[in-house]
Amino acid sequence: MFDLIKRYPWLPSLEEYYSDISSKDPLEFIHEVFKSDKVGFLKKRILSIFNAAFENIELIQDYAADNLNIYLYIILRILLYVLDNKSISNRIANLYSKNTYNELNEDRDYNLFKIYQDLNLEVKYEEEPIIYKKRVIKDQEEIFKTKFKIFFIDYLKLASNLKDPYRKLVNNALFEGYVYVKPKNLNRLIQEYVRIKLLTQKKINLERLKELREQLFKNPEFKDLFNEIKNLWEKKKEDFEYALDTKYKRGKDMLKTFPPCIEEILSKAEEGQNLIHIERLYILWFLNALEYPEDEIINVFSKLPDFDREKTEYQVKYAIKKGYTPYSCKSLKSYNLCRAIEKNDELCLKGYYSKTKEKQQEIYHPLRYVDVMEYRNSRKLKNSKKNLEKQNEGS
Repeated sequence: MFDLIKRYPWLPSLEEYYSDISSKDPLEFIHEVFKSDKVGFLKKRILSIFNAAFENIELIQDYAADNLNIYLYIILRILLYVLDNKSISNRIANLYSKNTYNELNEDRDYNLFKIYQDLNLEVKYEEEPIIYKKRVIKDQEEIFKTKFKIFFIDYLKLASNLKDPYRKLVNNALFEGYVYVKPKNLNRLIQEYVRIKLLTQKKINLERLKELREQLFKNPEFKDLFNEIKNLWEKKKEDFEYALDTKYKRGKDMLKTFPPCIEEILSKAEEGQNLIHIERLYILWFLNALEYPEDEIINVFSKLPDFDREKTEYQVKYAIKKGYTPYSCKSLKSYNLCRAIEKNDELCLKGYYSKTKEKQQEIYHPLRYVDVMEYRNSRKLKNSKKNLEKQNEGS
């Protein structure tokens, strides 16, 4: 358990096996940690997590299952508490829980069983896999089997926050009070447990929160870290708070307002080419931000070689529910998805002139591109109408 808790410090046994760390008062904990030789490594890892969350990256890149991981988890909880920002908390909770999900999926059955036990879940493990479902599609038989089964009450508790139809009890294999489930699907429920745990911290009133901040800020290292995160957010949140006036209207052709990176992905999808994971996420989040209907977003993926309507519907609904923000131009360049130079797109390369700011502005986000193009098109339409009216008056 000592080693498991290093990998998964959100486990209840943290308080038993590492009570010397977890039971400390937050002020005492921060004072000790930020005066120790661990502080440099911890600050680097914490900033890496916040950077990744603000950039919509899905993995903690320098994750390590060592003793520092326990300190990192506790500091994260303290930071989210005193930052008191729902947008930041949601992003960190999503990233951290996704990382947990990936770690769980790579772990061995014995460790998973110990983890489920530590969470006080009534889970049973069979030495031989049990076949619990068969499905035939186009004469191909698919067999579902697992070594794990969970008591239905525990399953319902874990699945209560996930509203997908296929997670309902009636849509799962249930026998003698136990739900037969693959570890991957059970780990997804644990992911949600971890996400909620990071989000649901009991808040005190604003006066006491302010007082707690002031006490914590007496440690200059912690104050510097707090301010660095706040500054990161101030720089990044502009990408998430664009003044987007352009929205989907059925029958309206918006393709002419899309940036070249989106045109490229849509073209590949239309031709039935396979899209990489990042491309799929990007196009999904982009169209969702424009409030495209679910059916139209799903249709974009319908020609892909591995299209699965049930899975796609779930992913689209999940993205809509979470309200994920499309990648910024900076992120798209890092993922090699930017097509500005390749397509020689003038707006992407040179930006646009802002009358309000009286200077040239760069395109920092693909949705800003749509806004500018929509504005330009509306101006062209008004000018053409005026010219037509003048011609009619002249004739």
